[in-house]
Amino acid sequence: MAVTGKGPYDQQNIFAKILRGEIPCKPVFENEWVLAFEDIAPKAPVHVLIIPKKPYVSFMDFSKTAPTEEIAEVMRSAGQIAHKLGLEENGYRLITNAGTNSGQEVPHFHLHLMGGGPLPAFPQ
Repeated sequence: MAVTGKGPYDQQNIFAKILRGEIPCKPVFENEWVLAFEDIAPKAPVHVLIIPKKPYVSFMDFSKTAPTEEIAEVMRSAGQIAHKLGLEENGYRLITNAGTNSGQEVPHFHLHLMGGGPLPAFPQ
């Protein structure tokens, strides 16, 4: 079910629970800014979710309220993860959904990193 991407932040969303260790995940990367883990319903051979550790509802919220340093570090982490997973050679897709029309399902800002093979034309 799509969410609006607007506040307030729901501390009971699945990503908040993952960050608190209440729900397990298959991590692929972690630093002080982000946790990245395998998507449970992958849409590509490699499909990783990258989430900031702080509570942002969507990219709309993140881009308006996160400090510049945090925005830079989340994006830098996405590049580091793509490199670590060997996706740079043949390319990858990095997307986020924000709000109802985008199909955002979890009210916590996250990036989808997808690659590992040819991806369908975008948008689908």
